[in-house]
Amino acid sequence: MTIAFTFPGQGSQTVGMGRALHDAYPVSRAVFAEVDAALGESLSSLIFEGPEETLQLTANAQPALMAVSLAAMRALESEGVKMADAALVAGHSLGEYSALAAAGALSLGDAAKLLRLRGTAMQAAVPAGEGAMAALLGLDLEAAVEVAALAADGDVCEVANDNAPGQVVISGSRAAVERAIELARGRGAKRAILLPVSAPFHCSLMGPAAEKMAEALASADLKAPQVPLLANISVTQLTDPAAIRESLVAQVTGRVRWRESVVAMAEAGVTELVEIGAGKVLSGLVRRIDKSLGATAINTPEDVASFAAERAA
Repeated sequence: MTIAFTFPGQGSQTVGMGRALHDAYPVSRAVFAEVDAALGESLSSLIFEGPEETLQLTANAQPALMAVSLAAMRALESEGVKMADAALVAGHSLGEYSALAAAGALSLGDAAKLLRLRGTAMQAAVPAGEGAMAALLGLDLEAAVEVAALAADGDVCEVANDNAPGQVVISGSRAAVERAIELARGRGAKRAILLPVSAPFHCSLMGPAAEKMAEALASADLKAPQVPLLANISVTQLTDPAAIRESLVAQVTGRVRWRESVVAMAEAGVTELVEIGAGKVLSGLVRRIDKSLGATAINTPEDVASFAAERAA
C-alpha cells in the first residue's frame, strides 16, 4: 500500500472536533497548547466548546482545522506511523498549510499565525454580502466554466473548486453567482445552490488577500517538506520553498484542482489517501473520483489505533 496524507479544508469544522485526541494523547494536547500560545488566545476552548457561529468565522476555522489535523498527525506518529511512510502530502485549500506543517516545512506556530492572517485577509477582501459561492452539482468542469463565463457579464464569476466529477464550486460577485445558478439549472445541473460562506474564496476578488499572504510568506521560515506537496493550483509535486511560497499565494485567488490532484496521486502510484483531521469530506470525494483508490479518514483515537495496527501488520 502506497499512501498519501491529505488534509481537509474549510467546511469540515464542527464544535468538539479533536477533543477525544486531546484527551487521549499528550502529543495532541501539546499541539493545541502550542497553537493557543502562538495566537495568544484559547482557540482550543472555542474548538471544543464553541459557540459554533464563532468557530465558523473564517479567521477561526482555518487555524482550528489545522490544529485538529496536526493533533491527529502527531497521535499517528506516536503510534509509529511516520510522515516518511507517505509518498505525498496534499491539502484542500487551507489544508495545504496543515500538510506543510505536518511535513515539517512550517512550524506549528507559524502555520497558525499564517492561517489566522489568511482567514482575516480573505474575509476583509470583499465587503460582506457582495460576494457569494455556489455548488453546481451534476455539471462537469467544462460546462461549469462556460456557465461562469456567461454569468459574469462584467462582474466576477469563476470556478473556485473542481472537487469531483459533477461537483464544481463557483465564486464571485453575488449577482453573477446568482445568474450562474439560473444558467446551470437551465443546462441540466441536478442542483445549483448558494453556499453558506462569508466571502467569495478562490476567485480574483481575493486579490487583496493574496497580496497580504505574499508579504507574510516572504518572511515566513519555510523549509523543504519531508515528502513532496502536491499543489492545489498546479497539480505538481513541490519541495522547493520558493515554489511553495508562490503556490500558496496563487491558490488564494486560484482554483482548487482537487479532482485532478487525486488523479495525479493515483498516477504517481498512490493506492490509498489518508485524510488527517476533521470530517470525512475528502474521503468521500476520493470515492467519487477513483473507486480503485482506498480512502481512510483519521480523526479519533480509535481511527489512529486502527490505522497504526494495520500499518504494523
